Amino acid sequence: MSDALSTTSEPVAQRRRRGLSLGTQAKLLVMLLVVSLVSAIAIGVIGVTNGRASLQAAAYDQLTTIRELRGEALESEFAAIQTAVEVDSRNAQTLAALQAFDAGFDALRDQPLDAADDAALTAFYEERYIPALEERTGETYSADAFLPATNAGRYIQSQYTATRGLEDFDAALQDHDAGDGSDWSAANAQYGPYLTGLVDTLGYEDLLLLNLDAEVVYSAYQSVDMGLSMRGTVFGGSALTQAFDEVLSSGSLDALATTDFEAYLPSLGASTSWIVSPVGDGTNLVGALAVQVPSAQIDAVLTGNEGWADQGLGETGEVYVAGADGLMRSASRLLVEDPEGYVDQVVSQGTPTRVAEQVVADESTVLLQPVDDDGVEAALRGEDGVAEMADYRDGASLVAYAPIELQGLDWVIVARIDADEAFAPVADFTRTVVLSILGLLLLVSIVSLLLAQVFTRPINKLVTAVHQVAGGDYTVQVPVRSRDEFGDLGTAFNEMATSLRLKQDLIDQQQDENARLMRTLMPDSVAERLKDGGDEAIAERHENVSVLFAELVGWEDHARGLGLEEEMGQLNFLTRGFDEAATKAGVEQVRTLRGGYLASVGLQVPRVDNARRAVDFGIEMRAVVERFNAQHGTKVALRAGVDTGTVTSGLVARTNLAYDLWGDAVSLAYKVRTVTGEPGVYVSDAVHDRLRDTVEFTNVGSVDVAGTAKAVWRVG
Repeated sequence: MSDALSTTSEPVAQRRRRGLSLGTQAKLLVMLLVVSLVSAIAIGVIGVTNGRASLQAAAYDQLTTIRELRGEALESEFAAIQTAVEVDSRNAQTLAALQAFDAGFDALRDQPLDAADDAALTAFYEERYIPALEERTGETYSADAFLPATNAGRYIQSQYTATRGLEDFDAALQDHDAGDGSDWSAANAQYGPYLTGLVDTLGYEDLLLLNLDAEVVYSAYQSVDMGLSMRGTVFGGSALTQAFDEVLSSGSLDALATTDFEAYLPSLGASTSWIVSPVGDGTNLVGALAVQVPSAQIDAVLTGNEGWADQGLGETGEVYVAGADGLMRSASRLLVEDPEGYVDQVVSQGTPTRVAEQVVADESTVLLQPVDDDGVEAALRGEDGVAEMADYRDGASLVAYAPIELQGLDWVIVARIDADEAFAPVADFTRTVVLSILGLLLLVSIVSLLLAQVFTRPINKLVTAVHQVAGGDYTVQVPVRSRDEFGDLGTAFNEMATSLRLKQDLIDQQQDENARLMRTLMPDSVAERLKDGGDEAIAERHENVSVLFAELVGWEDHARGLGLEEEMGQLNFLTRGFDEAATKAGVEQVRTLRGGYLASVGLQVPRVDNARRAVDFGIEMRAVVERFNAQHGTKVALRAGVDTGTVTSGLVARTNLAYDLWGDAVSLAYKVRTVTGEPGVYVSDAVHDRLRDTVEFTNVGSVDVAGTAKAVWRVG
């Protein structure tokens, strides 16, 4: 009876001890967690409170410092430009130039304009300038309102302005004499290089000389403002006119006026700013020098040459200036980096959709993008500071604002950055503290579980490694630190993974070699279709492709005296020369035979000038042959034919991977080269019609095409 009682009560005691042991472990774990939690929370609250305040202050200070540095740089840049304009206006060359241009302008006042020139000038305004201006501004204008009122203005515009494109700036800077024999053109020939040199050297966007009657007697870019009066035309009342009147009414050569940006019609309504300085001989004023402020230099200073991140502005920060009207006077980083996303962001913040789309079309935010937020308004009141607020971009921003001291301009400077990015260190710090607290809590629990994991760790590593191998990673290796069965299993696994990796490397090398060989025989698009197991007949039709077929004349006679290796070496030398010339000219080599070369332009890469490239390539092939003759003392010649039209390309024999080109253009290119039997580069009518204005051709006969005689032309 006693024995029976003993055997039945033992398991109960063991279960009680096990229950008591687990309870104690649980209590100890709870106590450790509570102590750790209380300590961690106390330390975290103190750290977060102090750390966030310090990091936020650092973000404010950094943005304020960037604003001040960029502001000082902009003030220095403007001062340098204004000083340069003052110096240029006092230069004896500028005085002499203004007097010469004014005298030449006066000499043309009574000279009537030739009827043809007058008609051409009127056509320039009605057919080119006014349509371009209306498209850009969305408003309607009359050509009569822009035509110069004086014979002199009409004359010089007919000789210079109306003879080139609206944006042919380089040609305008180089055109110093229209060859008309006028005194104005003589002045332009004498002083034009000096004045345009100032534009090139100092980066001015334009330079004007105005006489005392506010007439523009010279323009560096010879635009539609040249020859006009700034008072008696549509430009009357402009900021430029007001600045001119201001400096002349002062009666002093030391006067200087700087205008704010405004839409300037001669520049197709683009936003322009001017610096105007009087020109005189020390006692008398003879006019004024007006220089268009280079807005690119303003943007370069504010953006650090678009190096926002290098200035400490991260991924979203920027510095811009705004005027009293609450509109930008510099470039927006968002527009520069993400024109497509620009509209969505600014429209969501209240910018009208029409304005945002105009900004993208003009590629400029100057006088278009509203930035009349609280920071700009405070800066316009003369205040400076930094605050978190909404600005012209989507989302909250950290904004540092202040007025900026620029002579004659009521501008403010703003440095901004997305609040999320500015306070990212604060968020990171908070997240780090929270994670640290969680880490401390987890550490107590993890320590008690580590021993249980010691035994299973080798197996877990092997399982992970097997999954990696199954996923294609054959480089995985498991560490072997023991000499037991787990160590043997790890060694066997490593050997298996190494063997699989070596086999995969061999397979990859073979596939790469196969792909390389395919791409030497055919274009990438055909190779991809062939590799993917496409249709049996792989062919493509191509429109507007120029084809050149060339053959070596006299090669057979030359090759008779050569050994096989020497002949192949010289032939390869010529072929390499042809291939190099093809690469430089953007020509696509199709097929090379002994003594023959077939190439195309516009087949793989569409080109609008494919005919010109093909002819230039033929001329360069002839030069390669001539260099070969000079080097080897031979008399080999080149005979090439060129045509342009529709061709078909593809694989004509899938078994042997033969890529070829065929069609009417190929056939005609083959025919035209044989029309005379003489060496040279021969072209069809289609090529001749495209290039006859730029290339000299000689008619050498004709070929029969479908019963029709087609003329053949030789280059040169």
